[in-house]
Amino acid sequence: DLFTQGIAKYPDDARFLRHRGHRYLTVRSFERATVDLERAVRLIGGRPDQVEPDGLPNARNTPTSTLHSNSWYHLGLARYLRGDFERALLAWRACLSVSKNADMQVATTHWLYMTLRRLGRTADADAALVPIRRDMDVIENGSYLRLLLMYKGELAPDSLLAAPTGTDRAAEDPAIGYGVGNWHLYSGRREEALRVFRRVLAGGDNWPAFGYIAAEADVRRLEAGR
Repeated sequence: DLFTQGIAKYPDDARFLRHRGHRYLTVRSFERATVDLERAVRLIGGRPDQVEPDGLPNARNTPTSTLHSNSWYHLGLARYLRGDFERALLAWRACLSVSKNADMQVATTHWLYMTLRRLGRTADADAALVPIRRDMDVIENGSYLRLLLMYKGELAPDSLLAAPTGTDRAAEDPAIGYGVGNWHLYSGRREEALRVFRRVLAGGDNWPAFGYIAAEADVRRLEAGR
């Protein structure tokens, strides 16, 4: 409601649409999120970018995202979660062009890679991994970097899912769980993908996380035979 009031009062300020779109993703209203975020990216066109302050500061107290990168990133998510991979790809490519630090580069490349694999474009997906290195100066998106290194064959999937005794890495870290499950899915291992996705969903406290939401959406599609 607060963001809606802001949109009414400041219709040319993309920030309200970008944040309401994000919240629509959280409550699984993907179509509404897509509408808001498409409006947001139209508004930012040709305008200077600006750093977005972090709601929860990272270890270096250094914000890693901007209005432009977040608008495109969340639009990519909205389209991906709806299964609209072709149009999600356009958003990820636009997002990568405005991702100016290692954290945004690995986050965006992760979703770009997965989208290309879901589209069956393996060669393009492999090409997207070329700039990814172990020594990238990542502050807060270490899970995405580890997944990208797994996609490159430098880390084993089981090593990503391994966790201390008595815990479940897939449930604890939905990004890791979803990435590994999705890797099984586009590699033709449907039942293994479902097993890992369900492990992600067992961590119910993580329901706002994008990996959790994506696992939820894919389980629903797979169980419906789509």
